[in-house]
Amino acid sequence: MAAAALRHLALRARLAPHGRGAGAPLLRLPQRRGLRLSAPAAIQVTVRDALNQALDEELERDERVFLLGEEVAQYDGAYKISRGLWKKYGDQRVIDTPISEMGFAGIAVGAAMAGLRPVCEFMTFNFSMQAIDQVINSAAKTCYMSAGSIAVPIVFRGPNGASAGVAAQHSQCFAAWYGHCPGLKVVSPWSSEDAKGLLKASIRDDNPVVMLENELLYGVPFEMSEQAQSKEFVIPIGKAKIERQGTHVTLVAHSRPVGHCLEAAALLSKEGVECEVINLRTIRPMDVETVEASVVKTNHLVTVEGGWPQFGVGAEICARIMEGPAFNYLDAPAVRVTGADVPMPYAKILEDNSVPQVKDIVFAVKKTLNI
Repeated sequence: MAAAALRHLALRARLAPHGRGAGAPLLRLPQRRGLRLSAPAAIQVTVRDALNQALDEELERDERVFLLGEEVAQYDGAYKISRGLWKKYGDQRVIDTPISEMGFAGIAVGAAMAGLRPVCEFMTFNFSMQAIDQVINSAAKTCYMSAGSIAVPIVFRGPNGASAGVAAQHSQCFAAWYGHCPGLKVVSPWSSEDAKGLLKASIRDDNPVVMLENELLYGVPFEMSEQAQSKEFVIPIGKAKIERQGTHVTLVAHSRPVGHCLEAAALLSKEGVECEVINLRTIRPMDVETVEASVVKTNHLVTVEGGWPQFGVGAEICARIMEGPAFNYLDAPAVRVTGADVPMPYAKILEDNSVPQVKDIVFAVKKTLNI
């Protein structure tokens, strides 16, 4: 006890001012320059908040932009993507619609033809089938059929693909459906930066864009760089991103399976296998060049998607690689990891076995590497 008291007194003596003012209160140690004072270069932002930021910034930037869909205004959106926007921008810019996808999608396409920039939200892309005539025949084909005289700058956005426990009619992936159609651009974000940058780019694009989000990612926080926090941050449509460098095998995915690929890559790295993970970001136009360059380096290819196998995104990637110069660099056949070729079951154990899991990616990598 006495020794502790002496150490305390000695510390006070060293910190106390000397000479005049010696009886003044102890001075605080000066804070090191920059310590805890500068803003962090990156922050954690959920995909939901990133989409909300993008909509807010574009509504503020361009008075031609407006949002419409079921429950997007007074209820703040079924998934709270449009939280606070109706109160900020009012009934003319954030519009609740009846439960009629064909009707409000048609209104949105007509508004785009007239010079506005609508963002049309589907509560889920499964419901976009009610409006697929507007998306394909009206939005996608009008610029071509008018010889370029009528642009249709519209964004169709909403959750796509499997969620959890919502069964067959609410669980399918439409990447291959809309990626099949000329005249559309199709983007599929994974991270918060993807979501913000691609949505802002889509709203500013003069072509109709389908933005396929994922409900299970809305609440997931991702690191957002200082650059991505800028109001002018956009991600170019048609450019993939290499999320992880590797030398043994190329993993190509979009949306939520990108995260599965990174998890699988981390597991395989412990066994000496280095995977290069490519986040497609855009389904149409597809960045085949980035995939080709990676395959030339790794000599192996595995594609991963949540959709059905027949005529899917993975099938298209494999075909493009086979038709291009990278085919000669493959040391083994490309392997696809996809959702099961069945309508989505409701039972959880069956649902888990119908969508790609990390273990499925690990198995596919070992299969193509013959290990």
